[in-house]
Amino acid sequence: MPHIEPKPVPNYPWFVRLVLKRQQRKYGRVLAPALLWGRMPGPFVTMLLSLGAFQSRRFPVDAALRSLVSIRVAQLNGCSFCVDLNAHTHLQAAGEKTKALEVASWRESTVYDDRERAALLYAEEVTSHCSAIGAATIARVREHFTEDGVTALTAWISFQNMSAKFNAALGAEEHGFCRVPGGEAGRTPSWIGESLGSET
Repeated sequence: MPHIEPKPVPNYPWFVRLVLKRQQRKYGRVLAPALLWGRMPGPFVTMLLSLGAFQSRRFPVDAALRSLVSIRVAQLNGCSFCVDLNAHTHLQAAGEKTKALEVASWRESTVYDDRERAALLYAEEVTSHCSAIGAATIARVREHFTEDGVTALTAWISFQNMSAKFNAALGAEEHGFCRVPGGEAGRTPSWIGESLGSET
């Protein structure tokens, strides 16, 4: 349940309303975080521009890996909206759902490659204790990413932490793109795998 109710759509600035209308066309509904961020039009536009830069084809971390990292960050922050939407994004990027389903247990799972494991470990450490990340973790990440890649991965993880914390703190509700109920932070949600489908 949201802690801050959305304003009536006509009360948002015109350029925010354009974003809301685009989401309505793309997802079949306006996403809850947009109604929250839309209360701060300047930061909202800045955030959208940043998101666009992260999603550029030239960004050193590909969309499938970004979405896996995002799911794990969201789980650790207790953001069910973010888990839901990023699982949907991963299905679109990777064309399969297994990795999205097993992110919380990536250490035990056999479906992840070494690059994904390094990125997920790094995402967990940045999220939980970024000032105490050890040389071994950095060395492991650098086996799979250039220095620009490590910087980009760190920026993405940080951006996702901001987003997940904002959404979780204000109670942004998930929309059931992948039918992911909320759960305890870091716990595997009760997925209904068959409902992982194409974009609305």
